[in-house]
Amino acid sequence: MAEQDGSAVRDEVAAARRIVVKIGSSSLTTAAGGLDADRVDALVDVLAKVLDRDVSGAGDGKEIVLVSSGAIAAGLAPLGLERRPRDLARQQAAASVGQGLLVARYTASFARYGRRVGQVLLTTDDTSRRAHYRNATRTLDQLLAMGALPIVNENDTVATDEIRFGDNDRLAALVAHLVRADLLVLLSDVDGLYDGDPRTPGTSRIDEVKGPKDLAGVTIGSAGRSGVGTGGMVTKVEAARIAAAAGVPVVLTSASRAGDALLGRHTGTYFHRTGRRSADRLLWLAHASEPRGALTLDDGAVRAVVERRTSLLPAGIAAVEGEFTAGDPVELRDTEGRAVARGLVNFDAKEIPRLIGRSTRDLARELGPAYEREVVHRDDLVVLHRHG
Repeated sequence: MAEQDGSAVRDEVAAARRIVVKIGSSSLTTAAGGLDADRVDALVDVLAKVLDRDVSGAGDGKEIVLVSSGAIAAGLAPLGLERRPRDLARQQAAASVGQGLLVARYTASFARYGRRVGQVLLTTDDTSRRAHYRNATRTLDQLLAMGALPIVNENDTVATDEIRFGDNDRLAALVAHLVRADLLVLLSDVDGLYDGDPRTPGTSRIDEVKGPKDLAGVTIGSAGRSGVGTGGMVTKVEAARIAAAAGVPVVLTSASRAGDALLGRHTGTYFHRTGRRSADRLLWLAHASEPRGALTLDDGAVRAVVERRTSLLPAGIAAVEGEFTAGDPVELRDTEGRAVARGLVNFDAKEIPRLIGRSTRDLARELGPAYEREVVHRDDLVVLHRHG
């Protein structure tokens, strides 16, 4: 857990070509909660210099996607709000006003370097549904190909509690997977992960995390809300785990040390990749979707779905609960109520009771060919853990 020499370089970080950078509200706002133009400019200065190194021939053609919080915080003062509201309606109103101010500030700041930006607002529906996922990928890839820097945020103005990411740390981890990033950099007001409360004497910063064992005994704290943000160290560590499991290494550090982090210097906490890169969208289904209902599976169906990774057929369903429509995410449970998988359902909740326990051939004969199909196709299904 000892800190490393600040002059040393993390080779994998320094070599990263496509980088997702996430900045939190607390690093972009004033003490009163409004958007701080100087802080925005300071971040842009760092990002532009990283990109300009490549223009001069000193780099290898780096690309940056910025996941930026701050829309709600930026909208507080114009609406006469003294603090972040708790109710969703006023949060959405603040986001509606603040998002324009936030992107305008970034647009003006990057213009100092002759760089264009593009706004991309996402909800979980945009990333867990197949067609929406492809569209989001194409948009981000095209912006980068045309030399624009994408600025991503959750679409707070329309997101409901059921389709929210909840925090931009998790959104950033999923965006890193979406754009096939080589690195994720999480910036906040803390310079890394500590083995206890960093305000307590005797605690030390953890230089690198190679796996879950390196976090054993570490007191991370709660994910409580700050004055203008929604995250905390818990959400950042969870985001780092998601990205690392998807094959994307992560650096967690403070906004003031963003330049060192992007150059690969030993600053903050480095999370080594723990899994392999995947091209599919099932990571989104596992981590970004909120189930709208649940299907209880019999033992045979649980084994088929979890062990053989097959589609879920009507014959294997024992019960249904919740109100959902075709295309919604649902939880798949065993007979003891444990969630074993999650998937996008092909039928409305009201249709499923008459399908339960029946073969697709019988259903097609009685109800028509539209019913000779899976309730959840294996391509739209992710196993959460192995049964038993």
